[in-house]
Amino acid sequence: MQPIKFTPIGKIHSPHKAKQGTPIQPSRLERCGGEVEIFPEFISGLKDLSGFSKIWLIFHFHAVDGARLEVTPYLDDQTRGVFATRAPSRPNPIGLSLVELLSIEDNLIKVDGLDILDDTPLLDIKPFIPDVDHAECIKVGWLEGKTHHFRTHRAAERF
Repeated sequence: MQPIKFTPIGKIHSPHKAKQGTPIQPSRLERCGGEVEIFPEFISGLKDLSGFSKIWLIFHFHAVDGARLEVTPYLDDQTRGVFATRAPSRPNPIGLSLVELLSIEDNLIKVDGLDILDDTPLLDIKPFIPDVDHAECIKVGWLEGKTHHFRTHRAAERF
């Protein structure tokens, strides 16, 4: 298969300047605002986005030091396959975060709920649509009985 090449459409500005202490999931943050800067050639793609309250940010884990197929996830003591985790050390270091859209002014999107390192390259934005993005979760694999821990821990080393 041919390699796939992505071009960033912008970059994410957040208060998280170092990997250490960057939160692990945006839904567990109290308030953590920032901005998403869209590069000029992509601004017209923002048309009609302001009508959504939440958006998915798809980004490149640019500060990851190599891929690992087995990792020990946060709040676990066992090695797991990377595809059964949300660890950033992936063969294709692509991240996904759901954030609250506060406003859009020109090429800047103000958001809340950022769990992303400052100056992270943005690959795409998609609107959160409850009827499409919602699913009944029946099985959570190795996380069974552990998901309550995510509600009580706000930040951790994740790289």
